[in-house]
Amino acid sequence: MLARTMARQVLLIWLFFISSGRGQVSYSIPEEMPKGSLVGNIAQDLGLDLKRLNSGKARIYTGDSAEYVELNRERGVLLIKERIDREALCGQTAPCALHFQIILENPMEFYSVIIEISDVNDNSPSFKRLEMKFRISESAVSGAKFVLERAVDLDVGINGLQSYSLNPTEHFSLKLQNQPDGNKIVEMILQKPLDREIQEQFSLILTAVDGGDPQLSGTAQIHITILDVNDNAPVFTQEEYKATITENSPKGTIVTTVSASDADSGSNSKVTYSITNSLNSIHELFEINEANGEVKVAGNLDYEQAAQYQIHIQASDDGGLTDSCKIAVDVTDVNDNAPSIHIMSKLNIISENSRMETVVTMINVQDPDSGENGEVRCSLNANIPFTLKSTTNNFFSLVTDSDLDRERESAYNISVSCADEGEPSLSSSVTLSLQISDVNDNAPVFERSSYEASVMENNNPGVSVFTIKAVDADWNQNARVSYMLEDSSVNGVPVSSYVSISADSGVIHALRSFDYEQIKDFQFRVIARDGGSPPLSNNVSVKIIIQDQNDNAPQVLYPVQTSGSQVAEIVPRSADVGYLVTKVVAVDVDSGQNAWLSYKLQKATDRALFEVGLQNGEIRTIRQVTDKDAVKQKLTVLVEDNGQPSRSATVNINVAVADSFPEVLSEFTDFTQDKEYNDNLTFYLVLALAVVSFLFIVSIIAILSVKCYRWRRERMFYKSGANLPVIPYYPPVYADVGCADTLQRMYNYEVYKTTDSRKNDLKCVRPFSQHVVSLDSSGTLTHAQREKLTNDDVDEKQKPPNTDWRFTQNQRPGPSGAAATPEVAMGTGPWPNPPTEAEQLQALMAAANEVSEATNTLGPGTMGLSTRYSPQFTLQHVPDYRQNVYIPGSTATLTAGGQQIQPLPPQQALPPPQTPDGQGEPPKAQTPACKKKSTKKEKK
Repeated sequence: MLARTMARQVLLIWLFFISSGRGQVSYSIPEEMPKGSLVGNIAQDLGLDLKRLNSGKARIYTGDSAEYVELNRERGVLLIKERIDREALCGQTAPCALHFQIILENPMEFYSVIIEISDVNDNSPSFKRLEMKFRISESAVSGAKFVLERAVDLDVGINGLQSYSLNPTEHFSLKLQNQPDGNKIVEMILQKPLDREIQEQFSLILTAVDGGDPQLSGTAQIHITILDVNDNAPVFTQEEYKATITENSPKGTIVTTVSASDADSGSNSKVTYSITNSLNSIHELFEINEANGEVKVAGNLDYEQAAQYQIHIQASDDGGLTDSCKIAVDVTDVNDNAPSIHIMSKLNIISENSRMETVVTMINVQDPDSGENGEVRCSLNANIPFTLKSTTNNFFSLVTDSDLDRERESAYNISVSCADEGEPSLSSSVTLSLQISDVNDNAPVFERSSYEASVMENNNPGVSVFTIKAVDADWNQNARVSYMLEDSSVNGVPVSSYVSISADSGVIHALRSFDYEQIKDFQFRVIARDGGSPPLSNNVSVKIIIQDQNDNAPQVLYPVQTSGSQVAEIVPRSADVGYLVTKVVAVDVDSGQNAWLSYKLQKATDRALFEVGLQNGEIRTIRQVTDKDAVKQKLTVLVEDNGQPSRSATVNINVAVADSFPEVLSEFTDFTQDKEYNDNLTFYLVLALAVVSFLFIVSIIAILSVKCYRWRRERMFYKSGANLPVIPYYPPVYADVGCADTLQRMYNYEVYKTTDSRKNDLKCVRPFSQHVVSLDSSGTLTHAQREKLTNDDVDEKQKPPNTDWRFTQNQRPGPSGAAATPEVAMGTGPWPNPPTEAEQLQALMAAANEVSEATNTLGPGTMGLSTRYSPQFTLQHVPDYRQNVYIPGSTATLTAGGQQIQPLPPQQALPPPQTPDGQGEPPKAQTPACKKKSTKKEKK
């Protein structure tokens, strides 16, 4: 049962956080939580960082109280340290709470924490006596009351005692009376008259039930003996008595006297007094005289533990009749406790450059007395640069109130005295010792202004290079020097990847194996920093020089060694002594004597024929070449450096002694060659060939596609040449209104090229103003204009246009059946009727046929001109395109010689439509210039 209750308590843990002012948090936890259980995240609730908890050495301060809670600084949480029994801790006091403080240092801070211990239902109601005996007179009337012993439940609140039940209830019932202190008086009420002759004994069961979940209960047996007639019960003079007593009153001190009277006589009138409180503390502190009702002090009364007591008194006669009353005892406080001074946190050493009001010590002063007896005043000894400041109730901070000077005073003994306001006043004191520390005012100094050291290349990583040293004139920690590298880079690489320095000893170590050929020297700076706060530092320049080793063999640059082909140097047979065959060129990436190269002839087909220059590598003949010398000569040259130990390389040279190339070729085809086929190289060559072929095919396809696309567009352009737009009808001498062309309608013209004209250029050699030709009213050129036009064309060798460039009114397109009146021919007559839709369609078909005929008739390079069907037009001189000119609307073709070619038979596209009668004035026709502008606007 208890295990199940504990499990339910753990499941019903209610933990909450309430901010109740600055620096204070509250939690609520149930009692009986196991060790290590979480109380709350104090770091999060106080808004503190875990680093602050660790650096401030956070701890719990509880004063003289036991520590039930511990602080885990790593997690910043409060944990249960010892199992908490609320009943043992607070008894019946509610609410029950633990009060402690969280102390932080550097800087000093504290936070108040209140943990409310909530009750769990871990105690069942119990009766002090498991059996209660009553002697009741048979003359007891219905409604008679019999006070029962109350059950005790150490739990409080809803888990405390809630109700009673009595069984059986044939003659008796229960009545509960609530008291101001929250307790209940249990009375057994007689329901109906008793008859001793019928039943002399009664046995009842009294059950007490609490309000926990699950409910716990306790029982007691009630044995009732029926007595003969005693029909008057004792009666107290008053239901409640009040008394006052000071704390620490000696034992036997009378608190008060109660009195009860019984109207009966004889033994039935004798009254006996007793204390009926369920709590043992009342019986331990007070006692009553059973005969006279005097209540006396039996124990030690302490105001700090309880300020008021409730004593329940019962008066009973020999007949078993009883009455009860209550005594309210108030305990008055006396000044019996001296202030208690607790050092919450303190500094033993403080720097002489500390600022004003620096907290040195935090003090908590407690006086459990009340009123003036608990009010505390604290003071310090005189002539010291410190003062006390009160932060909150009974909390003080010892702070500096002037500058500190270590040279003037290196230590202080501070006496703190605290006294209360009681009569007589009680006091206590404590002495604090404080040392003044020196400040860090000297930076480290290096022994030299700069350092330079060397290290051999190919060194082992971790080898010690050299040691630097700096000294600090300060004392103790301020003089402790540590070394570090300044952030910098060498060839884009952090210097920390090259070297490292011991923070304590200043020894510089190489972190990698250096290569002289890659880096010859590098510089960096070392920082020396002391251990002061704030730290002072200095830096010095360090240069590391890399010394060369002979770690690279010579490399032959010429002749180039190939595995797939034979390269031979040709020496003619007529070569004299000292003939330069070739020169071996080699290099060594080392430096100094490690790079000095010497050349030796290691192997040769004929050593007596060739020699190698020791220093320059030149291969020369040392004797005259004879016919007996073999054509095929093979030389092996050894190239060696001057290092210790030396390194070398060899090169093979093929020499052909011959006067002609065919002879060399015939001989060298027999050379046995060590052929090494490189599969990877073959694969890459095949892959490259395939990629190039693929790109070539794709390019050819793309070019053909573009050509076909352009050819189709040109064909579509040529075919669409017959689909001419509907040309609006313009009457003679019609002036454009509302258009904004550069020239008027009577000076506008269009040029139509033939199908092959795209291959030529349209060349204009003179401004337009020099080639404007005016026609008279009959549509013919004047003599002066014709001569001027002829003279202008002399330089370009072009012939003038013939006289057939004029039209009659009948040749111009117009409405069907429109007669050419003299006024119309002169351009002064009235407007003709506008063409109908059928006439416009007829004109369109005729124009299409004419264009088709002109296309078949004109040769390449010809150009057609359209006069917009107006009686006057302008002719712009265009060279090289006037030999054959086709005039739309006419069946004649003009030639370069002024001769007219045979006219083409006209093609009748549609029968001429009839002009409708009564046609009104035509609307204003839109000119091509206007049409062009509207088209541009539509495109925009």
